[in-house]
Amino acid sequence: MGSILVVDDDPQIRRVMRAVLSPQGYLIVEARDGQEALVKFRGERPDLVILDMNMPGMGGLEACREIRSASSVPIIIVTVRGAEKDKVNALDAGADDYLVKPFAVPELLARIRAILNNRRARFPATTLTHLRLGDVEIDFEIRQVKRGAEQERLTPKEFDTLSCLSAHANTIVTCDELRRAVWGSNSKDNNLLRGVVYQLRKKIESQPDHPKYLLTEPWVGYRLRLPE
Repeated sequence: MGSILVVDDDPQIRRVMRAVLSPQGYLIVEARDGQEALVKFRGERPDLVILDMNMPGMGGLEACREIRSASSVPIIIVTVRGAEKDKVNALDAGADDYLVKPFAVPELLARIRAILNNRRARFPATTLTHLRLGDVEIDFEIRQVKRGAEQERLTPKEFDTLSCLSAHANTIVTCDELRRAVWGSNSKDNNLLRGVVYQLRKKIESQPDHPKYLLTEPWVGYRLRLPE
C-alpha cells in the first residue's frame, strides 16, 4: 500500500496513527518535529506525509515548504486549527489536503486513498501510438525507436521514461514523479534517473549535449517538447 511519514510531537497521536494505518497495509515512519521529519523524509522517501501544523521548533508549515521544495509527494496537514486562513496557509505552503482534529478515522483513510489514487492516475500509459522527433520515429505499440532506417535499442527503463514524458508532453514532470512512475516508490537516487536521461538523449537527440526535445527543467525535472 505504500509508506506514510507521520509527523506529530504528541506520542499518543503517533501511536493512534500507527494503530489505524498499519492494519490498512501502510508502512509507518514517525517523526516528532519538522526537523526530524526532513531527516526521515530524505532517508525513507515515503509515499505520503501527514504533518501536524503546531509543533515546537520547526512547525508543520515550514516543514511542508521544505519538503515541497524538493518533492511532489502528497502532504496532508492535520491541526486543531479550523480557521479558513489556516487552511489557506497550509495550501499555500504546498499541502494537498487539510484535516481538522478531531477527525473521523474513515475520513482520514478516505482522503489518503483519494490522494494516492489520484497520484497514480497522473501517469497513465501514453495514448500516443507514434511520435516523430526530427528523424527519430517512436512506435509505442511495439516499443520501437528508429533513427532513419536504423533501430535504436532502448532499455526498458529508457523506454518507460520516454513513455511517461510523452504522456505529459510539453509539461514538466518532476524527478520525484519520474522515479515513482518508472522505478516505483522504493527508488531514491536521482543519479540513476540522470543516467537514463543521458542515455536516452543519445538515442533520440541529434545533439545530445544540446537537446532540442528532452529538456531539463533545472531543480525541478524534465519536459518532452514536441515539434511544432
